[in-house]
Amino acid sequence: MKNKNLKRKNPWAQKGPKRGKKGFSIEQDPFFDTESKRRRKIDEEDVIESTQSSDEESDKFDDGEGEEAVAEKTEEGEETAEERRKRVAEAYLEKIRRIAKREQEEDEERESDGEREGDRDSLVAQILQQEQMEESGRARRLIASRVQKPETTDGFRVLVKHWQSVNAVALSENDTKGFSASKDGTIVHWDVDSGKAEKYLWPCEEVLRSHGAKDPKSKATKHSKHVLSLAVSSDGRYLATGGLDRHVHLWDTRTREHIQAFPGHQGPVSCLTFRQGTSELFSGSFDRTVKIWNAEDRAYINTLFGHQGEVLNIDCLRKERVLTVGRDRSMHLFKVPEESRLVFRTPASSLECCCFINNDEFLSGSDDGSIEHWSVMRKKPVHIVKNAHAMVAPHRLEQEDNEGLPNRHMENGIQMDGNYCSSACSWVSSVVVCRSSDLAASGAGNGFVHLWEIESDSKGIRPLFELPSVGFVNSLAFAKSGHFLIAGVGQEPRLGRWGRIPEARNGVAVHSLKLL
Repeated sequence: MKNKNLKRKNPWAQKGPKRGKKGFSIEQDPFFDTESKRRRKIDEEDVIESTQSSDEESDKFDDGEGEEAVAEKTEEGEETAEERRKRVAEAYLEKIRRIAKREQEEDEERESDGEREGDRDSLVAQILQQEQMEESGRARRLIASRVQKPETTDGFRVLVKHWQSVNAVALSENDTKGFSASKDGTIVHWDVDSGKAEKYLWPCEEVLRSHGAKDPKSKATKHSKHVLSLAVSSDGRYLATGGLDRHVHLWDTRTREHIQAFPGHQGPVSCLTFRQGTSELFSGSFDRTVKIWNAEDRAYINTLFGHQGEVLNIDCLRKERVLTVGRDRSMHLFKVPEESRLVFRTPASSLECCCFINNDEFLSGSDDGSIEHWSVMRKKPVHIVKNAHAMVAPHRLEQEDNEGLPNRHMENGIQMDGNYCSSACSWVSSVVVCRSSDLAASGAGNGFVHLWEIESDSKGIRPLFELPSVGFVNSLAFAKSGHFLIAGVGQEPRLGRWGRIPEARNGVAVHSLKLL
């Protein structure tokens, strides 16, 4: 009986090829070899001949002729990424040395050349260290106190005209090029100095589908070109736009061609931002989510959840921290590597816009006309400026009703005669901070762009000057140097048509700032 059981347990023991320790492979079985012996013999001869020829070539290189050929190839070939980084770093270091030399020549002359050379190197190190601290947000440039009061005749100068309201503006890293987008789908790339503009052309529906776009989910047969937001990468290679078609579109700024469409959002894409120094892209949508993309790899990375209402604005610095605001009366600070978030809630208003001051402080603007100063150490605002963009009341209304605030300003919510309401015109629709500085600006539809000084140690913000601007200021962008301010102006608000100022001119306006 035992022998019979053993035979039943191993019914396949005598069948099939015997397996060794290494296991059996189909490639080793001659039955599956499709090539004939004659063909394999020819291939072996070719391999032998090729190895011999390669040996002969290597002997020729050993004679000295090969080294010269390799040198010629490297000279004629394209520059590698490592060589380019080295060249850019050396050019930047040489620029800093020239600045340090100029500053040293202005000081008193040293006794010896050795001391002069040593002082110059130490000055270069100090300049590089200061720039690095400013870029990382650990040091703050004091620019607000140097801004001169603008003259009464000074105002915003229209640089680029658009057919409809401008919803978003952005500047390149070197502040020489600008980008703007409007409600009619026009995307423009323009020069800051000359104002010369070049339009981006939308591809046809077939090309959009080949680039990854999905078919419209609504009754529309074509993708909407209504643009709500845009962002440009730090290296200036990529421009990202988002709008009502629920896609994030990626453009090449060198050729102004459409290169990719990222689907995934279930609502309009309302805000975009690149992480500084990288190709990492963040997008916020009316579907209450924030998605992370990689522009270099054309890939989706992750989705961040947390908002209970539409995400309206977004900002990011060099760290992997994303600041968002939404209609759920909250502001979220997402810490992406830690997969955690901080939630800041406002008393009784919806936040419309936000921006980082540094990694630990930020500003926000709300629909009740207030500007809030926040810190990561507190869940409530450190400082609130109420009625920051109050409407200027007409003389007749002030005399009859005797309502409003001092200096002929009306409190937010009071109706005015005409085609628009003071409530919509007083909403703080945009706020921006000059990078690594104490200078900030905010815009609304009350006819002015306000400049603010951010006080140290989170003590709050105080008003500086008012820059006249007719229309809804839907977007703002500061130059890194602080010498000028770009505003996207329109007759209507960015996210709707609940107000209209017919006297406004749709376009991009620039205002120069004089520093002491």
